[in-house]
Amino acid sequence: MQILPFYLVCDESGSMNGDPLNSINSALPELHKEISTNPTVADKTRFALIGFSDTATVLQPLVDLSDIDSLPALAAGGLTAYGEAFRTLLRSIETDVEALKAQGHEVYRPVVFFLSDGGPTDEGWMDAHKDLTEARYRPNIIAFGIGEADRHTIGHVANFRAFMQEDTSVSPAAALREFAASLTRSIVRSANSIAADGGGGFNLAVDDTVPGFTTVSLDKL
Repeated sequence: MQILPFYLVCDESGSMNGDPLNSINSALPELHKEISTNPTVADKTRFALIGFSDTATVLQPLVDLSDIDSLPALAAGGLTAYGEAFRTLLRSIETDVEALKAQGHEVYRPVVFFLSDGGPTDEGWMDAHKDLTEARYRPNIIAFGIGEADRHTIGHVANFRAFMQEDTSVSPAAALREFAASLTRSIVRSANSIAADGGGGFNLAVDDTVPGFTTVSLDKL
């Protein structure tokens, strides 16, 4: 079976307390529903949730969303520690991909949705990011910036696409829901294409029209 691992990595720093995290937590059940109730997507996607601030914690190990009732809630902690987030993510991806392959699955490059409201305050985060993006199972990272997120940092973190919030009246929840819908459409299109021609793989396509966000031109950062 062809499996696409999907990791949601979200900032849990103190500045995210209140509306930002409340908004994201309110969207998690809808993301769960969007992915787990579509038979094609539920069959081919595995989901993990990582929260980070002073440290990084795997809140939800990689799992078939149709097997669980609800996702754990994010909770605000200390400062934004990007390095630990990338190190935890790298360890998780390596362990998960090897486990899936051992079960006989064909594993596509993981997708990471990385959401933060600020820049890194820890030393060495760029080394940790480099290790992640140069690893054997390097993921496609889509970075979303909200609040005080630094445009350069968000652009640097992403290696597939980056978004910055332009319309502050639009909540991160709305963007997260649209991202889940885009991911779902992308997987369904790819699965249909695979079924039709007997080859190919998943083609990730995230719409530029995610509400409240504009695409960052990464080559100009």
